[in-house]
Amino acid sequence: MPKHPSKQKRARRAALASLILPLLVLFVAGVGQLAVSLAQTPQGEPRQRPRRVGSTQPSPTPAQVTPRPTPTPAPPPAAEEVGEDDVVRVETQLVTVPVTVTDRAGRTLTNLRAENFALYEDGRPQRVANFIATDAPFEVALLLDTSGSTRAEVGLIRRAANVFIDALRPGDRISILAFNSQEDAGTKLATVELMTHLTDNRDALQQAIENIGASNGTPFYDALERVAREVFREPPRPELRGRRALVALTDGVDSTSEADFAEARARLQQTGTLAYFIQVNTEEFVEERLMKDCQDDGRLSLSRVQLQRYRKIFDPRAEAADYSNFCRMGPFERMQISRALYQLARREMQELARDSGGKTFNAADLRDARAAFAQVAADIGKQYSLGYYSTNKARDGGFRQIRVEVRGLQGAQVTAREGYQAPKS
Repeated sequence: MPKHPSKQKRARRAALASLILPLLVLFVAGVGQLAVSLAQTPQGEPRQRPRRVGSTQPSPTPAQVTPRPTPTPAPPPAAEEVGEDDVVRVETQLVTVPVTVTDRAGRTLTNLRAENFALYEDGRPQRVANFIATDAPFEVALLLDTSGSTRAEVGLIRRAANVFIDALRPGDRISILAFNSQEDAGTKLATVELMTHLTDNRDALQQAIENIGASNGTPFYDALERVAREVFREPPRPELRGRRALVALTDGVDSTSEADFAEARARLQQTGTLAYFIQVNTEEFVEERLMKDCQDDGRLSLSRVQLQRYRKIFDPRAEAADYSNFCRMGPFERMQISRALYQLARREMQELARDSGGKTFNAADLRDARAAFAQVAADIGKQYSLGYYSTNKARDGGFRQIRVEVRGLQGAQVTAREGYQAPKS
């Protein structure tokens, strides 16, 4: 039979219970408050202090990360302010615009400043970001075509080139390129020869002109590509932006190039080079010799490259074999192809000149070329160079029209680049 606890033991138990009960009440209340606090905190909200951009604090390892719902993105941290012009420079290329300004009497105005000009692209105003006055030097790639009908006139070409160099200003730098022939396995191949890199040493330039030879072909497109790839390979210094020019004495009819026109044109445009062409008329001379029999030593023949270029552009449905043998073609067909290629060359040179802000000059013969060279040198010495970053960021390959106005000068006449082809991505 169990014994009843003594009165003393019962008293101790009652005192202990009176101490534990209040503590238990406080513990339960604290847990409840913690649950309420957790319930008020949005699920998944980070509970660590945000890190600054660029912090080197290590990221947690996969084992330290507890899967949870994707948090609501927080506002981005305040970034360093970047000027609008800097953003434009990253997203677009500088569009260079050569400009010549004359008064009512046709005299060139050479004392203008950037604030005198207003630029528009497709009717929208643009900010002039780069301005170079007329007295800044130019860098010129001088290309001399010594192929075909001009081979017998190398002496005239040398004299015309020297006239051009003498007409340039001190500080202008020139590189000279010409066509030459190299023998490979018994076959003469037309090549582009870089006679001298950019230099203002007149003695070195005259010596390079004396050393030019002649070629049995016209790698015209290859020459354009080489100007872009070698002569103007490096970006221009800030003071020379828009002050680069190609000046070519040629009929423009390519006969041996590995490059095509579109490729050469794109490369040249990327360098921001003005294109001037002195077009020597050799068409009658060439046609006369194309009509000769293939056994005649005085005849000229259309090259395989020319025949296939004609087929692709003017007769794309024809088989390649139909244009594989020049000697099997009749006189009428030869003349038709030759005339089409001359028309194509003139159109290509006009496009390059127009798109770049340069010009084309027609020379009936090489004697006329001297006057054309003098005119090119005069034009270069009268040009301002404006530059802007287009507000139109679309890379759609479309043509953008440029208009330049002069403020504060009544009757001023402006000659400027008409437009450019936007890049296409």
